[in-house]
Amino acid sequence: MGRGMCKNIIEKGNLSKPLIIYNRTRKRAEDLAAQEGPSKRLKVAGTIAEAVENSDIIFTCVGDDKAIADTIAEAVKPNVKGKLFVDCSTVHPDTTEQLAKVINAQGAEFVAMPVFGAPAMADSGSLVCVLAGPPSAVDIVRPYTTGVVGRAIIDFAGQPQSKATLLKIIGNTFILNMVETLGQGHALAEKSGLGVDNLQKFIETMFPGPYTAYSKRMSGGDYYLREEPLFAVDLARKDAKHALSLAQASGTRIRSTEVADSHLEMVQKQMGSKGDIAGIYGAIRQESGLPFENQ
Repeated sequence: MGRGMCKNIIEKGNLSKPLIIYNRTRKRAEDLAAQEGPSKRLKVAGTIAEAVENSDIIFTCVGDDKAIADTIAEAVKPNVKGKLFVDCSTVHPDTTEQLAKVINAQGAEFVAMPVFGAPAMADSGSLVCVLAGPPSAVDIVRPYTTGVVGRAIIDFAGQPQSKATLLKIIGNTFILNMVETLGQGHALAEKSGLGVDNLQKFIETMFPGPYTAYSKRMSGGDYYLREEPLFAVDLARKDAKHALSLAQASGTRIRSTEVADSHLEMVQKQMGSKGDIAGIYGAIRQESGLPFENQ
């Protein structure tokens, strides 16, 4: 889980035991523990095995398919019979199906719970959680969702866990296409003489929320000024490629995602791993004969 989800579970989850956290970058876990101060509500584990052995419910959230496969392979080495694994990662549905097989083979339960929402939504406990898996297992997870880490759930209880990550991948194409549309609109507003400020007024009036937030990130230069990306370009391209592969396997095409992914490729070349999904605006600017950076 991310920092925001951890903090909300500690503060609102009515835990009877401390929350045990593990991060492959140990300093991140230690920084979160330091923020909590001398608290008995949180403990840092030195290994995955240590975290799993002392937990009843194990939440996982990592960046890509290989990372979650490696994590779960390590996590099921101890005796995990009767434990419940909950994965929040954005991965291909086939990966989710494989995780279910590995976990169930060891006598443990598995719920997929990918989430929708930016880091600020995680901090405020406003994520949307997608739950899929055996109904009895989903019932155990549900109390940690609405009112704790999230504002709402999309309930696929009783359906295969892969349905949750299928929705997550398709849902993320909506976010990708939103950023693509905004980037095109901003570039056209500048080139046509309308002006980005005038476009911004339209967006704020008609599309408050994520559209306005991303529009401001573009106009203010946040898309290239950040030290760390909010939505890293590498992860965005991973999601796009999963969506494109699902479309191909289903006998359809999502051309808008193909276009957006081509712009993400340009962002990677320009900024490397520091690139952010909002950098699509910079790529579109370059195609329009403008500098990548708008300031």
